Amino acid sequence: MGDIVNLKRARKRKAREAESLGADANRLRFGRPASERKLDEAREALEAKRLDGHKRPE
Repeated sequence: MGDIVNLKRARKRKAREAESLGADANRLRFGRPASERKLDEAREALEAKRLDGHKRPE
């Protein structure tokens, strides 16, 4: 025989888990300080500039 399940609690638990997944995604997207993001952007720009500097002139 199956276990008795309180549907109200099961719905609330499922909603909490879904909300938690959304919060984890937001932490990854927005969880870094602005200075760190700017530093990464500057590094990427420098790498792009270096790569473009190695192109052969046409």
